[in-house]
This record gives sequence, C-alpha cells and structure tokens, in this order.
Amino acid sequence: VQLQASGGGLVQAGGSLSLSCVVSGLTFSGTTTAWFRQAPGKEREFVAAIFRNGGRIFYSDDVKDRFAISGDNAESMVHLQMNNLQSDDTAVYFCAADRVRSCITFLTTTPDYWGQGTLVTVSS
Repeated sequence: VQLQASGGGLVQAGGSLSLSCVVSGLTFSGTTTAWFRQAPGKEREFVAAIFRNGGRIFYSDDVKDRFAISGDNAESMVHLQMNNLQSDDTAVYFCAADRVRSCITFLTTTPDYWGQGTLVTVSS
C-alpha cells in the first residue's frame, strides 16, 4: 500500500491551495481516506475524511467552512481544496487511509496507512 501526497507550498493568508493524494494497493471504493496535519510543536490532528467518492464526508470544525475534500475512484485519488487559508493552517499535511467505511472512525482511531507529509506554509 502506498499513499503519495503532493501540492503543498507557500501561500499568503486568505489564499488557496489544493492537495492531492494517490492511493495504491487498496480497493479504493472500500477505503476511507483522510487528511491529517501537524503544526510545529503541536500534536497531529484530523482534518477531513472521505469514503467512496463523496458518499460520506466529515470535516473537523476548524476547516469545515473553508476546506473541501473530494475523491476520484477512477484515479484512486483524493483531493483537499483549502480556501481562505490562515496562519493557523500552517502544518505538514498527511494523507492516510484504512479499510473502514466510517469517516468519524479517524477521530479516535489511527489509520493503518500513511503517506509522506507535504508542507503548507501560510504567511500573514
């Protein structure tokens, strides 16, 4: 199983970035894929998750009005569109996945599979 994240970078506050994650080695339609992030000096936190190409989606309260997660079953990809980015969004973002069918599972359970992180830096 491999997850490959991409799309991080530097953006000014109020700007937008899109992250992508390619998931291979899992039956994508039976997998929940999520984004987590870890800011400097802080613990890793859940951001958003998606099951089955949009059938179920869940966001953390911090991002639910600004970020949008979407899935492409054909390409086994998950995207995270991040809008109105703020300095508090600066973090390393990780995509993760597991053979579960509930997005909220990742609030309490650590996914089995992780990609490398991609750094998002928001300048104020």
